Amino acid sequence: MNGERKIISFTVISFGEKYAVQTYENEYRNLMVLLNDKIYTEDFGQCGGQGRCATCMVEVTTPNESLLTLERNEQSTIAKKGEVGKNARLSCQIFINNALDGAIINIPDDLF
Repeated sequence: MNGERKIISFTVISFGEKYAVQTYENEYRNLMVLLNDKIYTEDFGQCGGQGRCATCMVEVTTPNESLLTLERNEQSTIAKKGEVGKNARLSCQIFINNALDGAIINIPDDLF
């Protein structure tokens, strides 16, 4: 691999606490795994990243519209939770790449 990896920086808000997170592309399989590693959240991602349980749902604020594009069966899984914000995503479906740079990821308090 040539050169240094570009640092990806974003903010995570969980239970009122703000965390400045730095990572690099593909350091983790997806955002859910990163959040479990860096900000331990009990019962987060119960289906292990299959996009089926919505226990890893987050609210995303970002200038990068591509980060708001739903993947695979994400829309139907999120719909099971009832009414959610338009920026709701399953963190298991968000890949670690430059689209995360500058984003704010909020883990809703009422998720559990």
